[in-house]
Amino acid sequence: MATPKRSGEPRIPVEDRLFSLVLALLATETGLLKSEILSTVRGYAERYDARGGNANLERQFERDKDDIRDLGIPLETVESPDRPGDNQALRYRIPKGEYDLPVDVRFTPDELALLGLAAEVWREASLSADSQRALTKLRSLGIEPREPVIGYAPRLRVRDAAFEPIRQALDKRQRVRFRYLKPGEHEPRLRTVEPYAMVLHEGRWHLHGRDVDVDEGRTFLLSRIVGDVQVVAGAPFAPPPPDIQDRALADLQALRLSNAADLAVRAGSDAEVRLGKRAVAADEDAGVIRLHYTDAAIFADELASYGPEVRVLAPASLRDAVRDRLEAVAAAHRAGGAA
Repeated sequence: MATPKRSGEPRIPVEDRLFSLVLALLATETGLLKSEILSTVRGYAERYDARGGNANLERQFERDKDDIRDLGIPLETVESPDRPGDNQALRYRIPKGEYDLPVDVRFTPDELALLGLAAEVWREASLSADSQRALTKLRSLGIEPREPVIGYAPRLRVRDAAFEPIRQALDKRQRVRFRYLKPGEHEPRLRTVEPYAMVLHEGRWHLHGRDVDVDEGRTFLLSRIVGDVQVVAGAPFAPPPPDIQDRALADLQALRLSNAADLAVRAGSDAEVRLGKRAVAADEDAGVIRLHYTDAAIFADELASYGPEVRVLAPASLRDAVRDRLEAVAAAHRAGGAA
């Protein structure tokens, strides 16, 4: 007879439960008993009964073990030396060294970018409050988790400071207020925004929402938010359309495709290698490539960093922006030398 579902019991997605199980098994060197897993790991612990009667939960764990192994994850069982043959004394673990990729595996730049984004999701989840609570429970059992499991993934650039407060406000549908510095402006302006979606485009996080002061949709680059993000007190705003995230990304992509730059790059240079990977057209004989870009100021910063290895042929506005940056660097060096 199935155990009745307890009132208010949260529904944990299968993927969430499997992720939490893998994280817990990676976190331990000596392994975890089944009872320790069922009582501490998210997805099991919510239904675990310390008085017994966990047969359904144990059967679910057995199915989850098979699913994990089917995914190619090396889940091991370790017998207790003083209780050989006792299934209740078996310990489960995932040896971290065997979970690493083989040294001969290679990925293309596009594949690495996708894996990097997936790794960021893994790292964020492994640093979440739920994961931290699970690791605290393991410590309470006398099991010291291996610290490298926290954020066990290729490390990417730290997210902008504005990311977390905006994400929380977005989840609660609360207005936010922040100072935003646009390119060409000398002082940041105060903005009040109803956050609709946060999207990752060209490796940078953007906030899309309604700018309350102008009553229009706007997209903001999180790295241009200056200072703290404040939540505006008041009633939550109405939910945005369900496809708002796709719309925001489509708008950014359309903006990117509308901007094209022709660049002369020095043969064999770092600029040729890095920019060449993103080229949509190339004249190898002339050493000219064409690239699309979304944000002229950010692209000008990147091009200026290559110095004499790249020269902007068009558009003129981008060429002027790069020249301004190089002249500012030269002036700063001259001033430093004079001092």
